Amino acid sequence: MSQTSLKQKKKNESGLRYSKDLNAEKRNDSEKTGARLSTQGSQEISVAKTDSRGYLVKNQWSRTSQSPSTRAPSVADEPRSRSTTIKQAPNSSTTSRTSSASPSQHESPPPQQQAEKQQSQAPGGQTRPVTPLSSRPPTPPDPEPNSRRSTKMYENPEAWAQGIVREVRESRDYSQDLPSKVQVREYPRTPPTEWKSYAQRRLLYPSVDIQDYDCLSELQRQQLLQQKEEEEEDEAYWASVRLQFEKTPSCSRPRPPKPKHAITVAVSSRALFNMVDDRKIYEEEGLEKYMEYQLSNENVILTPGPAFRFVKALQHVNSRLRDLYPNEQELFDIVLMTNNHAQVGVRLINSVNHYGLLIDRFCLTGGKSPIGYLKAYLTNLYLSADSDKVQEAIQEGIASATMFTASKDIAYCDTQLRVAFDGDAVLFSDESEYIAKEHGLDKFFQHETLFENKPLAQGPLKSFLEDLGKLQKKFYAKDERLLCPIRTYLVTARSAASSGARVLKTLRRWGLEIDEALFLAGAPKGPILVKIRPHIFFDDQMFHIESAQKFGTISAHVPYGIGQKYN
Repeated sequence: MSQTSLKQKKKNESGLRYSKDLNAEKRNDSEKTGARLSTQGSQEISVAKTDSRGYLVKNQWSRTSQSPSTRAPSVADEPRSRSTTIKQAPNSSTTSRTSSASPSQHESPPPQQQAEKQQSQAPGGQTRPVTPLSSRPPTPPDPEPNSRRSTKMYENPEAWAQGIVREVRESRDYSQDLPSKVQVREYPRTPPTEWKSYAQRRLLYPSVDIQDYDCLSELQRQQLLQQKEEEEEDEAYWASVRLQFEKTPSCSRPRPPKPKHAITVAVSSRALFNMVDDRKIYEEEGLEKYMEYQLSNENVILTPGPAFRFVKALQHVNSRLRDLYPNEQELFDIVLMTNNHAQVGVRLINSVNHYGLLIDRFCLTGGKSPIGYLKAYLTNLYLSADSDKVQEAIQEGIASATMFTASKDIAYCDTQLRVAFDGDAVLFSDESEYIAKEHGLDKFFQHETLFENKPLAQGPLKSFLEDLGKLQKKFYAKDERLLCPIRTYLVTARSAASSGARVLKTLRRWGLEIDEALFLAGAPKGPILVKIRPHIFFDDQMFHIESAQKFGTISAHVPYGIGQKYN
């Protein structure tokens, strides 16, 4: 053999050995990246390699780039067409020469089809049912190119979803894993119902630490000391206010009853307070001077008038009723009914509050007659110092009386309301009074004996006596007859032997009870009333009113019946 042929043979052997080594290196590289290149004319599919967290190993081939780069191709770089069919070439014993073909010549199925094929093939060779596409989890959105997260999301969506859940859980537990120095500072919260002063609340959020006090400048120290002094003054002020409120008695007022259930007593301002001097200014100098005087003296408390003690006694009855019946609505309701101007209202309010009167309803008509409001307020009794308005109210069917001040002051009972009534033309009609005035006392006695069993017609104040009787029965139901705070009196000039029987039978027929009945047979009533000391005495005769005034009894004239013709 010639030397030339030997050289050619060695050259061929070295080239064959070089090609085998090159094929072995390529095979090892393909196994590391998770894809095995086809050799010797056969196509083999290998499962992509994943790390411990379920993510695929990052490829070295750009998915979006159209031109091949210097890195090796990966499975993720190949098309994702679902129509691609996977065919396995038959095993061939012959091995083809390794070629350096481009990635496009050896196409592998997409990862989704690989997963379907692996699920359909069991380890024992049995086929598994393939989950339909409709029940599979949705494919994640296309990720941004050239990102590590996008590669994981695209290649293995289930592992990508599990990683997202794990990251959320880790972020929730992050605050618990923080060291104590990094923990978020929590400030104490004061409950809304717990009241604390400004100085106490400021201690929770100190602006300057005590340790840093030495580091402050002289100006800052002065400002800090001044601030502390202001806080101490503020604390002392609120402490004094709290002490004052604790010493002050409770100012809670009972709510007035509803008008449809209450016994409404309307009182004028001149009947409740002494306004004689104010009335003189109005009559002598006119309305403007009167209003100017009231405005300049609105802080001057008015003195009590003739109806003042009567109103106080009504409030005592309400207090006793509330003790026995906490939810009672049938109470006395006092209304201040006056034709004064609204500018006078401030002085009236100050006076009412000064004496502790429970009067919440005011009616200031500004010069007009208040009679039209009496029916609107469902008034049971109207007391005024103006006889003309009282006469007008009686014509409207409202129980009314004109108040007169007593000539001297006497002591009154504070624990019991005492009301004294005359008989004819007050509780009863003026039928018998007419006979006595027109035909004399003899005809009067004959008439009363003849009609002894016939009840008398009712008078203007009969309804108010009925209201008092209803309240008395409430105390009787609680076994409080002897301690009842209401007591009624009948003080009449009739004679008991000749005409007293008809009066008592009339009250019995009405179903009313009178606590005491006094038949004077024409004697003066003043001395008897001093012994009774009623808070108010109703009569239709002015000479009886004058007699009661001389002895210090507060009287109320009822302008009703034929007796007004002779007054």
